[in-house]
Amino acid sequence: MGRTPRLLAYGIHFGKAPRWRDGRLWFSDFHGHAVRSVSLEGDLRTELEIDDRPSGLGWAPDGSMLIVSATKRQILRRAPDGAVSLHADLSHISESHCYDMVVDSRGGAYVGNFGLDVAPAVEARGLVGVLTQHPTTCITYVAPDGTVRVVAEEMHFPNAFVITPDGKTLIVSETLAGVLTAFDIGDDGGLSRRRVWAAIGKSRTPCGIALDADNAVWVAEPIASECLRIAEGGEVLERVATEEPCYSCILGGEDGRILFILTATSWEAERTSQARNGLVLMADVDSPAAGRP
Repeated sequence: MGRTPRLLAYGIHFGKAPRWRDGRLWFSDFHGHAVRSVSLEGDLRTELEIDDRPSGLGWAPDGSMLIVSATKRQILRRAPDGAVSLHADLSHISESHCYDMVVDSRGGAYVGNFGLDVAPAVEARGLVGVLTQHPTTCITYVAPDGTVRVVAEEMHFPNAFVITPDGKTLIVSETLAGVLTAFDIGDDGGLSRRRVWAAIGKSRTPCGIALDADNAVWVAEPIASECLRIAEGGEVLERVATEEPCYSCILGGEDGRILFILTATSWEAERTSQARNGLVLMADVDSPAAGRP
């Protein structure tokens, strides 16, 4: 079934890590150095500004918001009273920008990173060259108390994450491998039994992902400018086409049946003449949100 997305908000730089919470869609405006939110009526507001590029978002059980500070390779914590503090420092583990994350039910966080400086690599060797040859990197687990450890290695740009409703499986998009990869989650947050959950394709770059109640995953795919709904094993169940590349998606709304899609002309939007061309789109779907985020 084809679905036509409609516009919810515009005028952002580059939207990342959308999350549905308290009747609003929250997201990081990566090049805008701000966390923003928008209601279903389209009123866009700035929730928090930081002196870095924010990326992954999540909430701890006490209501504190965790924010990835990408280039500083840190996790910030904004307490319910608004105070912002350093929650975790990942600079000794990740040599490249940290990116998205998912926060589990205990307040622990799985964090990915680029593994390389993408823009200069693509400029020098082309997208195909980067897809076929690039350094691997790791997934980091930040415990609720802020301690940090590596839980998976040899990852091909671990980008976005979802956790299944039972809390036992982590699915991650490996952008430079063209696959969704699954792990079993241990009681201590450790990961084991790595396997391919779905192969998207060698010429594909799966970015943001969202899990639904039928155990299918929506995948934002910027190269083809579309969002794909994929079953375990790789069957494509649905496609939602977008006019510009789509980089992130999430399911939300009051009943979890709205697919939010964040698009931009380029993920390096601030280097172009169209620095505020990012959009938030929405499309109605049948199967509601499940799991985390």
